[in-house]
Order: sequence, then C-alpha cells, then structure tokens
Amino acid sequence: MRLVTAEQIRRIDSAAIASGVPSLSLMEQAARALAIEAEEMGEDGQQRYFPTATGEVLVGEESAAFEQRDGKRAAVFCGTGNNGGDGLGCARLLRESGWEVRAFLVGERERMTSDCKEMEKRLVEAGGSLEDFDPMDVSLTAWSHSCRVVVDALLGVGLKRPVEGGFLAAVALMNRAGVPVLSADVPSGVEADTGRVLGAAVRAERTVTFTLSKIGLHVGKGALHAGKVVVAPIGVPDEALAGESFPVKLTAPVRLPKRARDAYKGKFGKVYILGGTVGYTGAPVLASQGALRAGAGLVYLGVPGKIYPIVAAHCVEAMPSPLMPDTKNILQSAGECDVVLLGPGMGQETRMKRLTLTLLAGLKCPVVLDADGINAVAGHIDVLDSREALTVLTPHDGEFARLGGDLTSGDRLGAARGFAQAHHCVLVLKGHRTITALPDGRAYVNGTGNPGMATGGSGDVLGGMIAALLGQKLPPEEAVPLAVYLHGRAGDMAAAELGEYGMLPSDLIQRIPYAMKELE
Repeated sequence: MRLVTAEQIRRIDSAAIASGVPSLSLMEQAARALAIEAEEMGEDGQQRYFPTATGEVLVGEESAAFEQRDGKRAAVFCGTGNNGGDGLGCARLLRESGWEVRAFLVGERERMTSDCKEMEKRLVEAGGSLEDFDPMDVSLTAWSHSCRVVVDALLGVGLKRPVEGGFLAAVALMNRAGVPVLSADVPSGVEADTGRVLGAAVRAERTVTFTLSKIGLHVGKGALHAGKVVVAPIGVPDEALAGESFPVKLTAPVRLPKRARDAYKGKFGKVYILGGTVGYTGAPVLASQGALRAGAGLVYLGVPGKIYPIVAAHCVEAMPSPLMPDTKNILQSAGECDVVLLGPGMGQETRMKRLTLTLLAGLKCPVVLDADGINAVAGHIDVLDSREALTVLTPHDGEFARLGGDLTSGDRLGAARGFAQAHHCVLVLKGHRTITALPDGRAYVNGTGNPGMATGGSGDVLGGMIAALLGQKLPPEEAVPLAVYLHGRAGDMAAAELGEYGMLPSDLIQRIPYAMKELE
C-alpha cells in the first residue's frame, strides 16, 4: 500500500480539481465514506469503552450502560477547514438515514472555507444545524455520552503545531466520552507525515482516510491513535497521481518463488552466524533456527569455544563449530557462505568487537548486523561506510541511538530513512511498526506483530530470517521487508493460539513455516 505525505495529497487533490472534478464532489464522497463507517460502528450494538471519573477507560460490566441508550445518536465535531466540511456532510447523511445528529463547530466561523460553508448550508437545508462548541456546556458532554458514535472532523492533515484552545477541549471531550470515535482522514492532533502527537490527539477506534493512506497513520504514536484504517476512494482520477513518487509503503505480502523440483541444499543459501557468549548461549541457536525455518539450505554457527558444547547440544539441523584463534580462518569460513549474520548474543568482549569489525571490512558477501554486532560498529561507522557489499542493520531504538541515529524529534521514519541513505545500508528499525529503510530513500512500514514478541530472543530469530532470505538470492528490497513481515505474521499466529503473555520466541519459530506457506 502506498503512503503519502500531507503535501502529496494536497497536490493530488489540486490535480484532480484542475482536471475537472469539483472540489465539492470530492468532499461529498469523503462524507459518504465517513457516514458508511459511522453507521457500521453504530450498528455494532456494543460500547467498546467506558470512561471513569478520572478519565481512565474500562471495559466489561460498565459498558452495560450503552445498552440502555435509545435510538441512534451521533456527535460530529467539525473544524473550519475542509476536514470540517467532510464532517458536516457526514452529519447530513446520517440524518437522512434516520440518525439523531448534533454537529458542533470548533473555531471561528469567519475562518470556514467556502466548501465547508456550503456543507453547512446543505446540512441546514436537511433540517440540521451547526452549533458553536462550548466546552463548558454540560449538556454537550451528556449528549456525547449518549451517542453510539462520535465523528472527529476537526483538523485533518494540515496540523503542524500543538493542539490548543477549543480544539484541545474537543479532543479531550471525545476521548472521555466512552464512545467509539471515527476520525476523518487523520485523528485530530496526529501529524500526518510523522505520526507524532502534537500536544494531544483523538484516540480513534477507526479512521477513514481518503484516496491514499497517510504516513502518520502507520508510524509512531499515530499508529496507536488511528485504530483500524480504512482507505476510501473519493473520485480522484488516476491521472491526478501521475508524476508522484511513493517511496514509503506499507509492507505487503508477496508470493514466494516456487522451488525447482531438482533443487539441492546449496541452492537455498549458506548462512554463517557469529555470536554467543557465556550467559547468551541461546541467541545464536534461535538465530539459526529462524534461518532454517525461513528456508536456508545450510546454516553454520561460529561460537566461542567455551560455550561450544552447550550450543552444539541444542543444534540438530544447524552446524556449530568453535571459533579458531586465527582470524583468517574465521574470515575464510564466513567468506565461503552467501550471507553472514554477526552479533546474536555475542557480548562486548574486546576480541569479539575486533573480530566483527575485521569481518565487516573483509567480507565481500552481504552482512546482517544484529545486537552486539551493531554495538561493535558504534564509534566505528567508517567501517560501515567503506563497505561495498550489502549491509543490513537491525537495531532497536537504543541501539540506533548508539549508532548516531536521532529519534528525539519523534520522527522514526525520517530518522531511519536518513540513516540508511547517509550510510548506504538497509536499516531495520525494530519496534511497533518496524521500519525497513533502503539506501535509495525507499522505506517499508510493517503492519504485523504484537506485544507478545517483546521478549528476549525475538530479534535473534528475525536476524536469522533476514539472512536466510538474502541467502536465497531474493533482492534486498524484497527479502528484508518480507522477513520482517513473516516474523510478525508468525508472531501473530503464536499470539492467536497462546496469547501475548506466555508466548516465546520458540513458539514464533514453530509458526514461521505456516506464515510462509500462506505466500507459496
């Protein structure tokens, strides 16, 4: 799925209007998409949330109050821009479907756009009205609590500064209402390009975004505030998208290539994994199992001699060996493989750090750096920059900061893309909605995975999977985001069966084949 910035969607809308599509036609279609989703949410017959006096959210017995509400009621909070016009159109359409609707204007009427004013006129002609929002009006709060759905049409994609004044009060009211919230285009308070929350933001159960999905709905805190994202076409012709490039995409599953009937193990890649130390003997084992389950033909492990017996006892399919004192022998063994994974459970002993830098400088094959392999490079970024072969780094936020990455702005996507371009590498910035950034500026945002994967060892599995797919000669722009997708998908399968609390990386590994089978 293609993701766009606020500036891109402005250009696309302008191009559509210039081609002869009336702006009010676009707004009417957006309003219709909102109304359809609002009706569906209202027909569910369940209240998802119920607020306490302190603003906390409870589920369960408290939601029984929802069943006592009569009729279908909706509150629509509108801003003065075109996003507000979408909300006003939605309010009118809901009224025409038999809903009892109250629409509230947040902001000064003098600032309403011409299209927003026209939508108010149509609402009035249909028997409705646009009331001025008064945050001190107790009856307004009571009305919101009595609704089956609340529509957020305050701010849209143009927000660049913290929410304040009446808008802040409206956001707080919607979040406290204990009613499912539907946001128009982007939850108010979320920055469309980065997913940052600017002061405060609506917590939507569902967001209807128009024409193309916005980056901020899928990254950062925006992904948490958006809820389920529905992309609605509103009549923008394909020609309006001509000339636009879409470097950021939501990772989509792709078909795995069919394996040749006469293939042999050497055809599916040789993976070499360097890692492990006392106290971290499981990491290289998990990485090797991830690689094997992701289809690697042969997997070799190089581990320190003092832990070799422990690692060997846990390896049946992978082939471990103790590291030799001579670095040249290690470089030769690793260099005979198609891809090398450095770092799982490696620790930070000086010898292992030096070995990592030596291998990184000397290997001509693709290298995946994970965990302490990343820490070894921190402070030696010149070694990374001097490589001609592919390098993939898989840091979490803390490791990324040690590499020199800057996440203080809250723009994880921008930081990941900037680092990958500056250092000519593929960067996998792990976390909620893991980002894969390519050296040419393209990036993929992953939508699979769950909190049950936030446990030691999950990252080692991912490193092995990335190495395996690269070893099978999939192009990096396919192999790396696909490994991230499959890793999350296997985790989702494990969570569905076992729950998020008790699942382990080994449970994830067992489900990799089933995740891959979906794509065969």
